[in-house]
Amino acid sequence: MTDLKQKAASMVTQSELRDFLTLADLGTAQLHSLLDEAADLKRKQKQGIAHEYARGKSLAMIFEKSSTRTRISFELGMTQLGGHAIFLNSKDLQLGRGESLSDTARVLSEYADTIMIRTFAHATVEELAAYASIPVINGLTDLHHPAQTLADLLTIKEKKGKLKGIKLGWVGDGSSNVAHSLLEGAALTGMNMTLAAPEGYEPDQAVFSRAQALADESGGKLSLTRSPEEAAAGADVLVTDVWTSMGQEAEKAERMDAFRPYQVNRELCRLADRDYIFLHCLPAHRGEEVTGEIIDGPHSVVFEEAGNRLHAQKALLKMLLCD
Repeated sequence: MTDLKQKAASMVTQSELRDFLTLADLGTAQLHSLLDEAADLKRKQKQGIAHEYARGKSLAMIFEKSSTRTRISFELGMTQLGGHAIFLNSKDLQLGRGESLSDTARVLSEYADTIMIRTFAHATVEELAAYASIPVINGLTDLHHPAQTLADLLTIKEKKGKLKGIKLGWVGDGSSNVAHSLLEGAALTGMNMTLAAPEGYEPDQAVFSRAQALADESGGKLSLTRSPEEAAAGADVLVTDVWTSMGQEAEKAERMDAFRPYQVNRELCRLADRDYIFLHCLPAHRGEEVTGEIIDGPHSVVFEEAGNRLHAQKALLKMLLCD
């Protein structure tokens, strides 16, 4: 238990906390159950079958970073589940005038049934969860993006029919939040993930060690390399992300130089399996981390992946609020 959890233990017991802060918070069985639920909710929506499992429930959404897919998927997802979502810009809250995060957590716990936050430091999400008496969802931090990985795994399972044994190649920034969460997702589901990143942009060591332990249990394999060709060779799935994320704009020139050999292009993709799929969390910068002919080509499923954010987030909300 973290110091923050211990500090808040007198107010909230561990058994009452049902937070989703990282992919590793889910066990393998729970993750597969959530993905099955997401597929079922997607089917129901396509067939026009009502699925208002969260009627009367509410979601408070705190945004300290701009958003397209996270906001839309959670807000519309909650609406389609029969509940209500409220958008809270941190600058408009009393947080912007110095109210403590712990007080904000306690206040929101009096109003809402769950909280989703999209922020910078992962410690912010952990502190919010420590003091809230309702579930807290990580909508994105600089360290993890687990909500995105749920959609990635759902997309891979739809396209490949399975997760265990799938070879996934990551090419680019290994220290990104998306890479961290995908490492945990691959480890939990028994995928074989090879991550190629330049020196200085490797995954956080604690995150990688935790994912490696999970992979040892599931039969998956995680490996790190400097070679994008090694990551792409025989890959069933190729994934990348932007070279410069929000908050890293001052490093753009340095990053462009470091990542230029890591572009996902036609030459690299020729090394992948002939039926490979290409994933990207979006937004994408064509001509930088990926060429237009790949992201807009026949192997790309990035827009289906984006659409699956909705169904994955609905399954997550249902799990936290209704199960």
